[in-house]
Amino acid sequence: MTGSEIPATAAWRKSTYSGSGNDTCVEVSAGVAGVVGVRDSVDPDGPVLGFALSEWRAFTARVKDGELAF
Repeated sequence: MTGSEIPATAAWRKSTYSGSGNDTCVEVSAGVAGVVGVRDSVDPDGPVLGFALSEWRAFTARVKDGELAF
């Protein structure tokens, strides 16, 4: 999927793991029409990645389980 499915009016939220002054933050637009958008918070007008809601849930579950370390 691409981020083109995310409407310009979508609400975005910054990751709760983002601290002040951190330039490696992401923002998520959750579940708009079944698509989760992800973008760089430093460049909100830049590219957006789009994921099916089921893909996003599978990814975040693996992160929470410690399968993917960052």
